[in-house]
Amino acid sequence: MSEEMIRSLSVRGVSYSYRRLRQPERITEPVLVLGGALQGMYGWPQMEDHVGPVADVVTADLPGMGSADPLPPGPSIDVVCAAVERIIDDLEVPRINLFGFSYGAGLAYGCARRFPGRIARLALGGVPAHISDAQVELWRRASEHLAQGDNEAFATLVAQGLMCLDDRRHVARRKLAYRYVRRSMLHAARSSQHAVESLRRGISDRPDFSGGLTDVPTLVFSGEHDTVTSPARQRDFAATISDSRFLTIPDADHWVVLERPQEVADLAARFFTDGPLSSAPCLAPVVREEPSPADPACV
Repeated sequence: MSEEMIRSLSVRGVSYSYRRLRQPERITEPVLVLGGALQGMYGWPQMEDHVGPVADVVTADLPGMGSADPLPPGPSIDVVCAAVERIIDDLEVPRINLFGFSYGAGLAYGCARRFPGRIARLALGGVPAHISDAQVELWRRASEHLAQGDNEAFATLVAQGLMCLDDRRHVARRKLAYRYVRRSMLHAARSSQHAVESLRRGISDRPDFSGGLTDVPTLVFSGEHDTVTSPARQRDFAATISDSRFLTIPDADHWVVLERPQEVADLAARFFTDGPLSSAPCLAPVVREEPSPADPACV
């Protein structure tokens, strides 16, 4: 049975915290999970269920997120990566496994570029390696709604902008995922002190996915209908990493961790324990209740 521990830290004058679920029979390095800009340390139960049996699972309210202090003005990636390295030091381990999804994929990649010797394996999902001008404009409009106090319009616009809503493309749990994303964004807008600033950073402080990476085994995975960054562009990004694999997950869009959560968590557990990936359940299509036409992917 895992033991929960919560630790408070600070970096460059910014206070934040992390949560560690200790696994006494762990067989691999701790797994630190980094998610979206408005996600906190309690949002990953599927990772706890599937990765928890083989590793300590670590989640965090990093600077500018959840219960942590706001980030100082200016680019944030150096501060957040310093906070991650401080967590590794506090865990008293030489290396960790790092899982980054969406916004968290940019943070995780930035950390691996800065201190590759501290990262045993790197898993990146829904990598926003290319953001179009139309998407930047969508985030700008969402930020305006939020600044004006129109939380409903903000939540709807963000949910629609992050999902493939084309009914001709089969996405597992699409309606459930849409309701969850919209509700989460609405809750963050009403209660999070970081919501407006997180959006501004998403527009102006985008991660740098150029430059490549060596000496860190990496898995990049994408939903086949990801409309934020297409699977083809994510595959191109994976090709810049010397020791990498790229997988496309059927019947999912950008929110693959919500639409196929158990399968993604199983994939992560396999990768972080050097298990076989070719037989991972996430690579099999979901059984559809009603057949749909075989159209090109929504990318």
